[in-house]
Amino acid sequence: MATLDFEKPILDLEHKINDLRQMGSKRVTLEPEIKRLESKLEKLKNDIYNNMTHWQRVQIARHPKRPYTLDYIHLLADEFLELHGDRLFADDLAMIGGFAKIDGQRVMIIGHQKGRDVKENVMRNFGCAHPEGYRKAMRLMRLAEKFKVPVVCLIDTPGAYPGIGAEERGQAQAIAENLRDMSGIKTPIAAVIIGEGGSGGALGIGVADQIFILQHAYYSVISPEGCASILWRSSLKAPEAAEALKLHGEDLIKFEIVDEIIPEPLGGAHRDPEAVALALKTALLKYFKKASALSEQDLLNARYKKYRSIGEFVEKQ
Repeated sequence: MATLDFEKPILDLEHKINDLRQMGSKRVTLEPEIKRLESKLEKLKNDIYNNMTHWQRVQIARHPKRPYTLDYIHLLADEFLELHGDRLFADDLAMIGGFAKIDGQRVMIIGHQKGRDVKENVMRNFGCAHPEGYRKAMRLMRLAEKFKVPVVCLIDTPGAYPGIGAEERGQAQAIAENLRDMSGIKTPIAAVIIGEGGSGGALGIGVADQIFILQHAYYSVISPEGCASILWRSSLKAPEAAEALKLHGEDLIKFEIVDEIIPEPLGGAHRDPEAVALALKTALLKYFKKASALSEQDLLNARYKKYRSIGEFVEKQ
């Protein structure tokens, strides 16, 4: 498993424990020393993972082994039928979606998809959607609205693709239209930030009635590196930028931008994807049961009120 810099002391201790296990024999028992090191390892994990900086948590959100949208779909859904294309230009593989069933509840799942290796990352464009990806997402939301099924948006992108081709095909307009049109979709929408929630790329499928965020995911107007490049003229200041951006769930709950934090196991979602998927499934089904009691107009009114209230402040004399 890939190891981040701040996790290396944990890896070193795990290697020592494995070496001792291999050295042990019936005549020489090393069990007392192994138990001592295992106790030390548990304490070290708690010390490191329970005291991570904002920047370290950003690194966890980007971990190459972290579950992506397709991983969660396979863990959450009993059935999944992927749908393709925006009916205008092409099928963007950085944005996937389709009908699914979660414990009998029919839903439309839409989300960014990254790749596991170089070949797949090129194919998926590193999870950075083009305009056709956002148009496909809206086409699927309209389909969900037609069949009166709720929508689940899984957000995991460093940002929308900023290339010339994407700009020529109307990247900004595609995202802006999604922001406008999602506000009027007459079916419940739940958004989940599962990894990176970067800028307009995340917002393009982020207008929702209920916003969940995984414990070590982040949601921000800009990446820490981008912010550091603007404010300090150096991406090396990304750790300071991550602290200043207040981009994790605990801060976003206070700002009333997200509604609920989904806990992750010690070390991140990649340590136990099944446990995270179960917690997410429970939260989604609970929300959809609550939303089913609302009329279409009440749903739209609540969504409008939610977004109008973001950014409110009171000036003190």
